[in-house]
Amino acid sequence: MTSPVDDLAESGTLPDGTPVRILSLRSARSAAHLMGTGLRLAEITALEQGIIPERYLRNFKTFDCAAQARLLNTKVAMVGLGGLGGHILDGLARLGFGIISAADHDVFEPSNLNRQLLATQNSIGASKAGTAKARLDEVNPAVELHVRQLYVEPEDFEEFYAGVDIAIDALGGAACRPAAERGAAKAGVPLITAAVAGWTLLAATVLPGGKGPAGYFCPETKAKKPSAEDSLGCLTPAIHVAAGLVLAEAVRIALGKPPQLGGPGGRMVAMDLERMSLERFSLPT
Repeated sequence: MTSPVDDLAESGTLPDGTPVRILSLRSARSAAHLMGTGLRLAEITALEQGIIPERYLRNFKTFDCAAQARLLNTKVAMVGLGGLGGHILDGLARLGFGIISAADHDVFEPSNLNRQLLATQNSIGASKAGTAKARLDEVNPAVELHVRQLYVEPEDFEEFYAGVDIAIDALGGAACRPAAERGAAKAGVPLITAAVAGWTLLAATVLPGGKGPAGYFCPETKAKKPSAEDSLGCLTPAIHVAAGLVLAEAVRIALGKPPQLGGPGGRMVAMDLERMSLERFSLPT
C-alpha cells in the first residue's frame, strides 16, 4: 500500500535536467491533510522516500534528501528580529529549518527601513514578532515558528535556548550579548553570533565551553557608552553579508559538520566591506 505522499508525487527534473520525483506545493498540503500531520512532517516523509518538495528544488544538489530532512528536523532559537534577525529568519525558512523559536520585544520605526527586511511603510508601529510570523506563513508554512513579543532578560537566555540544536544571537547593540553567550553555554548549545557597524561586520560560532567575542567587544564592566553600531550606523550590505555567514554556519552545524567560525580557539571572521578585506583570527583564552 502506497502512502499519500507517494500517490501525489509527480515526475520532474532538477534545473540541470536530472530526473526526480517532486511533491508540489498543493500536493504537500493535500498529503499533510490525508496523513493527519503538519506540513513539516509531510515534507520529511516525502524526503525519506526520495521525493523532493517543490519549494526546495533549488537546494539540490548542494543538499540531498537526507540533508534536507535533517534541516526540517533542526530546532533553532534566536533572539532579535531586526536588521540581522529578519534576514536570518527569512533565510532559515527558505533553507527549510523546520522548528524555530524567536523573540523580539520591539516595534518597527521609520529608521528601520534602510536595512530591516521585515520593515515596510505598512509595518511601522507593528510588532516585529507579529510581522515575522505573518511573513513566514507566506514564505514557508512548513516551518513551525514559535515567536513571542518578548524582551529576553539576561537571566532568561539559558531557558530560552534550552533544548534546541542551534542558538542564534541577532541582537542589536552590545548590552545583552554577554548574557546571550553565557545562556547558550549553560544550555549546552552552540551559539552563532554576528554584529554590524557601518561597513564592518563580525561573525563567530561559540561552542559550549568555548570563548566568544562578546566578552571582548561588549564588556559589562565598562562604563556604558554608544556602541559602534550607534556611532557608525547599520548599512544593508554589511547586514546581508553577516546574515549569510550566520546561515552558512547554521547549515554546517545542523548537518553535523564542524563550524568554520568556531572551535577551541574561538575563531572569528571580521570583514570591512569598504576595503573588501577579510580577517580570520582566534580569540585568546
